[in-house]
Amino acid sequence: MVDRPLAFSSNAFKKHSLREAIETIGRIGYRAVELMADLHHAHPQRFGAQDRRETRRLLSDLGLVVSNVNAFTHFVDGDTYGPSWIEDDASRVRVRVDHTLRSIELAADMGCKTVSIQPGGPRIGRRISRHEAEARFADGLSKCTERARACGVIVAIEPEPGLLIESSTEYRQFVDRYLPGCESVRMNCDIGHLYCVGDDPAEVIRSMPDHISHVHLEDIGKDRVHQHLVPGDGAIDFGRIFEALNHVQFKGWVTVELYPFEATAGRSAERAFAALKKERHT
Repeated sequence: MVDRPLAFSSNAFKKHSLREAIETIGRIGYRAVELMADLHHAHPQRFGAQDRRETRRLLSDLGLVVSNVNAFTHFVDGDTYGPSWIEDDASRVRVRVDHTLRSIELAADMGCKTVSIQPGGPRIGRRISRHEAEARFADGLSKCTERARACGVIVAIEPEPGLLIESSTEYRQFVDRYLPGCESVRMNCDIGHLYCVGDDPAEVIRSMPDHISHVHLEDIGKDRVHQHLVPGDGAIDFGRIFEALNHVQFKGWVTVELYPFEATAGRSAERAFAALKKERHT
C-alpha cells in the first residue's frame, strides 16, 4: 500500500493572499503547494527576493515544499492564454518566452523541479497552419531549454483541449519532431485534460512514464466537457490513476488543480483531499 502525498495549486486561491493559500493547503493535509506564477501570487517579476525568502520560511515552518511552478496563464499583461507562444506579433511571443525564463529561475529559487506551460496556445481566430504554429512554439521553447538545463528544471508542456497540443499523441509527435533527445522538456500530465480528448489517462501514464514530470488532477463529467470538477463529482476513476502511477514508480508530484473554485477554494480543497484519500492507498 502506498500513501502518495498530494499537492494543491494556489491558483484556486486567487481571492486570497499566497500566505493564506499556503496556510490553508497545509492545514488540510497536503504536502506541497503549486505556485501560480501570475499577478495573484508569484509573478516572477513582482515576487522578489524578500517575498521568496518569506515564502520559503513559511513553507519550511509548515513542512511543505513547492510541487510545481504554474506558468500557464499571464493575467499580468494578457489573459488565460495570451500572450501565447504562437502569436503573429513577435514582441508578444518574446513576453511569453521571457515569462517562462523567469518562471524557470523562480522554480530553481524555490527548490522546485518543474514549470508547467501552455501547449503553444489557441489557434482559433488565427490564420496560421498547424505546421507554422508548431514551428513557432518549438522556436520559443528552444530559447528556454538551456536555462532550464542550467537550473535543473523541467519545462512541462500541458496538453489542453482546444489548444495547439491537445492529446498525449500530439505531445509525443511534437517533441519527437522538434525536440528529439531534449531532456529539459517533458509533459505535465493533466488527467482531466487527457480524459476530455478521449485519452485513457491511466494508460498514458503506463505507456510513456519517462515523458511525465508532473501530474495535475481534477475530475471531469461523463460528457468529457472541459470543466474542472472536485474529485468525486465526475467520472474519472482515480483509483486506476494512482495504480498506474505506482506501477511506473512515478517520483514526481501530483497536484490537485481546481482554479474555477476560487469562491470556495478552502472547502473545495478539503473535499478533494477527502475524496482522494482512499484512492491513493493502492
